[in-house]
Amino acid sequence: MAKVRGAIVVDEEKCKGCSVCIPACPTSVIALAKEFNSKGYNYAYMENPEECTGCTNCAVVCPDGVITVYRIKS
Repeated sequence: MAKVRGAIVVDEEKCKGCSVCIPACPTSVIALAKEFNSKGYNYAYMENPEECTGCTNCAVVCPDGVITVYRIKS
């Protein structure tokens, strides 16, 4: 059976750092960056990319729809 790996892409300029996606992630992949976007917000990013399963929980709960999830069979 093929193992499914995931990856997320966050639109860093549109992310307002609300952190709703962080507790929604069952594998603790997402964190807030220490850097700021042009609007002054800490944006979400993949802190542990190797743990992502592509479950889409983060994209579903994101109030601004700035997270895109990809799944890759390996």
